[in-house]
Amino acid sequence: MDTSTPATGIVLFAHGARDPQWARPFERLLALLEARAPGVAAELAFLEHMTPDLTSAVGALADRGVERITVVPLFMAQGSHLRHDLPRMIERATAANPGVLVRTLAAIGDVEPLLDAIAAWILDEHRLTGEADLGHPLA
Repeated sequence: MDTSTPATGIVLFAHGARDPQWARPFERLLALLEARAPGVAAELAFLEHMTPDLTSAVGALADRGVERITVVPLFMAQGSHLRHDLPRMIERATAANPGVLVRTLAAIGDVEPLLDAIAAWILDEHRLTGEADLGHPLA
């Protein structure tokens, strides 16, 4: 590794839920990142109900020598959790891991290319509605 460039990592930050199946899409996203960038230092973290929390995920990356972390909030909107809770959580995580710097991205719902991709998918699926056999009201 080039020692002049700080090691970087990614934390995918999601809300969390009591149902463990809820985390599957986030686990899949982590697996996609790792497949597209083998060796990428990446962790999942959750606001509540699930582990690891943000401080633990940042600590896991720091233990691997990561000095700079991109936190990706997997939320559709910049609500209270991202405006108020996340900055406090990042403060705690960086205080617990001196020397680690964090850059936080926008909520994924605020990223125009992602919204464009979702809109395209919705319209594709809507077109299929006209062609589908909708013999059952829950088709």
